[in-house]
Amino acid sequence: MDKGEILKTVNDVFIDVLDDENIMLTYETTANDVEEWDSLNHIQLVVAIEKQFGIRFTSWEIQSWNKVGELINTISNKIN
Repeated sequence: MDKGEILKTVNDVFIDVLDDENIMLTYETTANDVEEWDSLNHIQLVVAIEKQFGIRFTSWEIQSWNKVGELINTISNKIN
């Protein structure tokens, strides 16, 4: 799965978890760019992404992400 496909899948997870069809993530998107993306929803997003890809993130990985592109890179490294 390439990073573009991962981004699309993650975008679909965000739409589902945050219940907002208008979300359009890019590699540069941050939590500040998505109104519903708060600390509580962050946990739900991480769990949903782990389930979607069949992976687990470490707490260090989760804390290291500043934008969606870094999340995508972590997923790519785990599944490829």
